[in-house]
Amino acid sequence: MSSLYQSMITVIEQSITPLAGRLGQQKYVIAIRDGFTAALPFMIIGSFMLVFIFPPFSADTTVGFARAWLDFSTEYREQLMLPFNLSMGVMTFFISVGIGASLGRQFNLDPVMTGLLAFMAFLLVAAPYKDGTISTQYLSGQGIFTALITSIYSSRVYAWLKQHKITIRLPKEVPTGVARSFEILIPVLVIIGTLHPLNLFIEAQTGMIMPQAIMHLLEPLVSASDSLPAVLLSVLLCQIFWFAGIHGSLIVTGIMNPFWMANLSANQAALAAGAALPHVYLQGFWDHYLLIGGVGSTLPLAFLLLRSRVTHLRTIGKMGVVPSFFNINEPILFGAPIIMNPMLFVPFVCVPLINAVLAWTATKMGLLAQVVSLTPWTTPAPIGASWAANWAFSPLVMCLICMVMSALMYLPFLRAYEHSLMKAEEEKAAQSSAPMAETVSSN
Repeated sequence: MSSLYQSMITVIEQSITPLAGRLGQQKYVIAIRDGFTAALPFMIIGSFMLVFIFPPFSADTTVGFARAWLDFSTEYREQLMLPFNLSMGVMTFFISVGIGASLGRQFNLDPVMTGLLAFMAFLLVAAPYKDGTISTQYLSGQGIFTALITSIYSSRVYAWLKQHKITIRLPKEVPTGVARSFEILIPVLVIIGTLHPLNLFIEAQTGMIMPQAIMHLLEPLVSASDSLPAVLLSVLLCQIFWFAGIHGSLIVTGIMNPFWMANLSANQAALAAGAALPHVYLQGFWDHYLLIGGVGSTLPLAFLLLRSRVTHLRTIGKMGVVPSFFNINEPILFGAPIIMNPMLFVPFVCVPLINAVLAWTATKMGLLAQVVSLTPWTTPAPIGASWAANWAFSPLVMCLICMVMSALMYLPFLRAYEHSLMKAEEEKAAQSSAPMAETVSSN
């Protein structure tokens, strides 16, 4: 057992840890993560509006309050949809600006100007203007991948031009704001002179503008991202990274966010059209079934620690149980500890995988409502799961089932860990008492 554990640790230290470290510090991964983080408040509020627009009642209900709500939402749907359309419906606006600003900071450029340049680059290819109107088709989830590409491209062009001093530089006496405006003139010209002709060329050759062509190319990858193997692989990587002491959630969510947002937009469009929801694996699925109480689904473990036979673990349980309600479990991860602890490696990795299989199977069987809203990741799991599925009841039940299964998985390993700690304490006490006994006998 010890040799197997040592081999595992060697693989993690020599292969996984360096790779994860490089990936986590990669400029563009950080920028994408920052872009989605910047857009998050707008998308959460926009998603929350779906609760008012599509109340969780049957269309033929006769209950007074429910009937009044349904009639109100139907009559004023166009007005109620406006906040949603100007938040979730144009999520790529916020994401492109966030990515550009993040890269601007990393390249020592002005973040505001870099963000605006990224925004313009995206609009140039994704918002065709015709007959006095701008098409909004690709301003939501359908344009996410285009926003990532154009934001990174425009920021990189700006950085390259400034690095090679291909900018308009004004005397130091000129106000800073004016100088920055002139500095970005050449990058704006370069972006227009490259992206616009490219977009026209792609449209002439394929009949599709750039975002449409990109989504067509990525369609197999987007479909593959919404599958059980994709769920299990992303969870496995997250857990292994965390076990090695690396923030695996940031790495995995940074990669998966574009797919989740595109799929969320598709689910919301299907909900508005009254059609079946096409996608299962979204951020709400990740947050509220796989990370109950934080990475490793450790909320049930926090409850178990409260009744531990070891004082140290009971203390950690008291410290960690309240934060775990809000999916913050660093006190347990580093206090128990779980990180680099071979006694808890198996449940830490396997519990989220089992929860994933349970939730995925229940969804495919039609027993579990699918995600249509974006919720804050700190929302307690049962509440967040119901909220994400438009306040359906089945996600709450699924969350409780996952918590029970998690507790059953953690319990035998926790008992074995407690036994090893108590045995170590007994041996330490025996060793400390031995010199005292020798002193007494010599006297």
